[in-house]
Amino acid sequence: MNETNEISAALSGEERQEIAEKLSNYQIKLKSLPADTTDLERAMLQLEISELQLALDLKEESWNSARATFDTFIKNEQWQQAVEACNVMYQTEQPASIVALGHAVWLAVTYPIEADTSVAVLNHIVDETPADSDGAAVAAMVGYYIADIRSTDEQHDSMTFLAKTILGNVAKRHSNVQTQKEMDAWLFRLELNDPAVFLPRLSLVVNSIVEDNWWFDRDDLRSRLPVN
Repeated sequence: MNETNEISAALSGEERQEIAEKLSNYQIKLKSLPADTTDLERAMLQLEISELQLALDLKEESWNSARATFDTFIKNEQWQQAVEACNVMYQTEQPASIVALGHAVWLAVTYPIEADTSVAVLNHIVDETPADSDGAAVAAMVGYYIADIRSTDEQHDSMTFLAKTILGNVAKRHSNVQTQKEMDAWLFRLELNDPAVFLPRLSLVVNSIVEDNWWFDRDDLRSRLPVN
């Protein structure tokens, strides 16, 4: 049972009813939006609908709602929302959900979106890979790196602690790492100490997930990166 199934199963009858009523109200609102509503405003509402559908385990409907928003978010350079839409699609367990995860990770690493969202989608990579996979180690290390450099001052300690815990669990399952000395040796052996090395390696992992099923032109999106 995945995280979404667990959440759905844990909902009480009253909670499910509240979510169902909220979903119905949002769907009515979507249909009655005025003609001058922008595509982005419509997509924002539809993303909320997809999240409610997911909470109710309406997976195919949730996929369709989230997928309908994605191109609009990309067009309008709403990278945070684009990743959130991909994260919803991943959790719907549809045929292309793993492709959505690849897109989420590419965007989360390429663009300066929120640290907690980035760590969450990178952790999905960890969950999808075998215990002895170097790809899981790379994803966990990138998660820790992003948590360190992107977290706000208020969330830095909690986010880096979470990311470090994920990394430690990966090291334990990968090579039975137990001590800090073993961790240091493991990071060195897998070349996980240098972003110039582990970030390109994550790109290879993402490419193996998405293959030729990209929903956007990556070169075009790279050209839109903020200039420091």
